[in-house]
Amino acid sequence: MLPMELAPEQTGSEVKQLRGCINDLVGVVALPAIWSGSAPSEIVRTLLDALLGMLRLDFVYLRLKDSVGEPPFEVIRGPHSHAVGGVSKQIGELLQNWSGDHVQEWPRVVRNGFGDEDLSIIPLPLGLEAEIGILIAASRRANFPAGTERLLLTVAANQAALGLQGARLLSKQKRVAEELDREVAQRTEELAAANRELEAEILKEQSLAAENLKAYEEIAALKARLEIENTYLQDEIRNQHNFEEILGNSPELLRLLDRVELAAPVDANVLIMGETGAGKELIARAIHSRSARKNSPLVKVNCGAIPSGLVESELFGHVKGAFTSASERRIGRFELANNGTLFLDEVGELPLETQVKLLRVLQEQEFEPVGSSRTIKVNVRIIAATNRDLEKAVQSGGFRSDLCYRLNVIPLQVPALRERRSDIPQLVMAFLQQYAKRMGKAVQSVSQETMRLLVEYSWPGNIRELQNVIERGVVLSRGAILKLGADLLPIEASDTSIAPEAVGETKASDSLGEVQRQHILRVLERTGWVISGPNGAGTILDLHPNTLRSLMNRLGIRRSQHATS
Repeated sequence: MLPMELAPEQTGSEVKQLRGCINDLVGVVALPAIWSGSAPSEIVRTLLDALLGMLRLDFVYLRLKDSVGEPPFEVIRGPHSHAVGGVSKQIGELLQNWSGDHVQEWPRVVRNGFGDEDLSIIPLPLGLEAEIGILIAASRRANFPAGTERLLLTVAANQAALGLQGARLLSKQKRVAEELDREVAQRTEELAAANRELEAEILKEQSLAAENLKAYEEIAALKARLEIENTYLQDEIRNQHNFEEILGNSPELLRLLDRVELAAPVDANVLIMGETGAGKELIARAIHSRSARKNSPLVKVNCGAIPSGLVESELFGHVKGAFTSASERRIGRFELANNGTLFLDEVGELPLETQVKLLRVLQEQEFEPVGSSRTIKVNVRIIAATNRDLEKAVQSGGFRSDLCYRLNVIPLQVPALRERRSDIPQLVMAFLQQYAKRMGKAVQSVSQETMRLLVEYSWPGNIRELQNVIERGVVLSRGAILKLGADLLPIEASDTSIAPEAVGETKASDSLGEVQRQHILRVLERTGWVISGPNGAGTILDLHPNTLRSLMNRLGIRRSQHATS
């Protein structure tokens, strides 16, 4: 029997159907590229529209199972969308006992809800066990689904499962990312709030630390000031002088003390003039102790002993960092003397640039510490002292005239010791008692010869020089009577040889060296120029013979007609 031959029309129809099926498969396979990044609802819409158009279905149904964060999802699409809603109940009843493992037992026939024909339906699982959902296609064609249609639906269901799974994963990833972003934002805000609180706490601590540091610096400054004031007050207590302790009864001294009595109660500036060692500081103390400021310290500054670059810092103080060695704040003498008295000793030695600032303080009673813009007001009385002739210094340009006028409101001239020789014995005895007690020596009096020498000496160093001579004598004294030998008295060397015949009476204007030479010559003449032995000049002068010979050589004493023994 010969095989049947197909008609050319039948062969062409099958080829056409095959091509259509291949095109549909290609379209279905291409759907994931369209679905990339799409939401599940968009994937379902495009899938159902594609199946309706490719297979000419009467309706297509898709139900998605619950997913985390997503509600259940059910869609029915058909050519007449207004009529497909009625079959959803029938589909639910048919699927109640359906299992994805029995797809081949389908299609089932159901009554068309919008026509008289019956519908063949076929369910396809989305996922291996329909864990994603189910896809149902329905057609009124009796042979539905054909083999190619079943293949196309299976491929479409698999592609849909992959796309929906990807969409669900992407949606889950987005939710996780959004949740993570929210947590990060929340945590960031919490950290920012905590950081703000920490910064506020740090600023508060820094503010407290700054306040504490400022308070500590103020306390340290006040402590330093109190310590310095205490030192000054203790110094005042130890050295408090009154007129009874200013020794002497000479007319020159009494006139000075009378002016001190008048100047002390008023608050005017005082300029004390006098030679070095004449007792200018003692007069300044007496003025302060009798003034209304006596309960505040008398602050002393030796202007000639301070390096020129540090005078301003010493007088006005400085802040930390004002210059290289300014490692801490220093309180100036003006601030220490506030409400008290400032004693500027050797005021004539002040540099001109400092004189300008001192003048402003005297006029305005205010100043700025070195390196600071903060103005400090003070209430200070100035007592200045100098051993220079300020009028000559003003004429030569070494001292400002306006400052001189400001200081020289009440001028006081302290007499030199040579101008008050009648006070020397009283001073000598006071110094003798002072140093004898301090050194534990039993020296009680001064020999007449020693006293005569001390009174006749011109004392260029004034009271300070007298103090030093008495102290030296007490140290080297061997008995209860102070005898100052020629080697203990101030000596002015001379190379002139003096013969005994040329020695006359001593005069008050003679220097101590001249008095010594005359005294030694008298003793040598009396001893017949015998130096050694119990009746020699050395014994009478209480000098070792070799010491006396050395002293004679220094003083230029030579015997012109007799040989020295």
